[in-house]
Amino acid sequence: MVIDEERCKGCQLCVQFCPPKVLAMSPRLNSRGFYTVELVDEARCTSCAACALVCPDVVITVFKLERLRVF
Repeated sequence: MVIDEERCKGCQLCVQFCPPKVLAMSPRLNSRGFYTVELVDEARCTSCAACALVCPDVVITVFKLERLRVF
């Protein structure tokens, strides 16, 4: 997942709609003075892209990574 922090306005829609609740507000401000969103638990992210779908500013890109299975 990539979050364009400079374009994020901190509306928190992605945080609210994230099923596994892996997004949170960051304590950092971007250059426009908005608190941005950050991924706080990458291991629990399911790459469902719900966050990207609800983002009104299209600042989130989600990549599906194949996870290795050990048998």
